[in-house]
Amino acid sequence: MIKKALVLVSALAMLVSGTLFPASAQDEPTPAQIAAAAAETRQSVFKLLLFNLVPIAGMARGAPFDAAVAEKNARNIAALAPMIPDLFSAADTRDFDVETEALDVIWENPTEFAAKAQALMEAAGTFADVAAGGDRAATLGAFRALGGGCGNCHDDFRVDND
Repeated sequence: MIKKALVLVSALAMLVSGTLFPASAQDEPTPAQIAAAAAETRQSVFKLLLFNLVPIAGMARGAPFDAAVAEKNARNIAALAPMIPDLFSAADTRDFDVETEALDVIWENPTEFAAKAQALMEAAGTFADVAAGGDRAATLGAFRALGGGCGNCHDDFRVDND
């Protein structure tokens, strides 16, 4: 499982480095290009997080329970969560016209932002451990903490679209 996480992290690192700094023998990317690429990369990671969360949320809402899927997806979330602060610290996009739901407080309070990502990682790991036991009731009971790990960060650091 750790090997899969390392492969995922390595692949994402290559994606981020290739996206943030496109290869060009003559032209350095402009700050605006770097900001746009950074926002796009962040959105890609959040899409991966959502991709892994949706089946778990579906189970919590009554879809057929699959402990193996719940565990695997939660471990993927746990692997992605530590990248979140790095993605934002790579490029401060506040001064650029990029599509983002990120609030300025992310760059104003990076310590709290990183703590929220750490809490998500820990909640996902705990959820995965519970799911590994195969008990539907216990697993779905642990879902609230996992969902809260996402929601707590959204409450403080993301534009409210609800």
